[in-house]
Amino acid sequence: MSERAEHFAAELQHDAATRGWFGRHVGGRITGVETVQELWSGYGSILRVRLADGPVASVICKRVSPPRSVEHPRGWAGRASDERKRRSYDVERCFYSDWVGDGAAAAGFRTAKCHAAEATADGWRFLLEDLDASGYAGRFQRLDRAALERCLGWLAAFHARYLGVEPDGLWSTGTYWHLATRSAEFDALRDPELRAAAPRLDALLNGCRYQTLVHGDAKVANFCFAADDVAAVDFQYVGGGCGIKDVVYFLSSCLDDVECEAQAAGHLDSYFAALRTALSARVGTPGPVDADAVEAEWRALYPAAWADFHRFLQGWAPDHWKIHDYTREMTRLALRELGD
Repeated sequence: MSERAEHFAAELQHDAATRGWFGRHVGGRITGVETVQELWSGYGSILRVRLADGPVASVICKRVSPPRSVEHPRGWAGRASDERKRRSYDVERCFYSDWVGDGAAAAGFRTAKCHAAEATADGWRFLLEDLDASGYAGRFQRLDRAALERCLGWLAAFHARYLGVEPDGLWSTGTYWHLATRSAEFDALRDPELRAAAPRLDALLNGCRYQTLVHGDAKVANFCFAADDVAAVDFQYVGGGCGIKDVVYFLSSCLDDVECEAQAAGHLDSYFAALRTALSARVGTPGPVDADAVEAEWRALYPAAWADFHRFLQGWAPDHWKIHDYTREMTRLALRELGD
């Protein structure tokens, strides 16, 4: 356990014993603490806390305390990066506190129950349901078709639930790679055609008629699997946008070049079938929805969403494995459509 995680564990032990923040929101006697993971660039720790004599057997505690000096494995550690990360944790706090509740699972997009989420003097802290203990212990880098399509179903339900809402308190434009927050990576972009097209791709996606909330970091690593269900975590980059951006990013995280070529079209069909089902079932959200129009618009933007993500990757990590022939082909298609 890192020194930072040990300090957090001691803080939790004290809170539990004195009926402080942890004790008020969860209660019980702490019997063990283990590190789940350290946060990106040294911003904090995620711990699993085991309990006795409490309402649950374990909880997940996420403590965010930004460091004075930031290091990034690829060198992107400037002021803009730090400000983006800090904002992302406030967005996550807002999402858990104000947006998602007990109805999420019934709506088809399971998340961890949030016991508490708040800003502190030096960062943020979260008390969340331990999804492993709730049966969602599966973590995968590669997915079979059934598991992959459960994730697409999760995204479809999420997008349907929030179609047409304003992202109050969240990112006005969701995803961590959109152009407005990635000026340094854009400055590093060396592909002249992609560089010239980047503002138009961004405007095309941001200006689409059918806006929803996007998860914003819907990679396979942020899904937790049960035997026949899936839950998602990590809501730092939730905000407004076109749902197809989540779909492209998710597929890029779990399919290689050959698999994209062979399977992406079929998975896209599955996503839109799930979206239609979710749209037809939604209640309590703004107005009727023309599912045909949503699908037509978002399908047409599929190449543009892929090209937009390619733009980010090409500036951030031009040797990244996701820049492959399928990525380049989608980008060529998007740029050709911009020129028509």
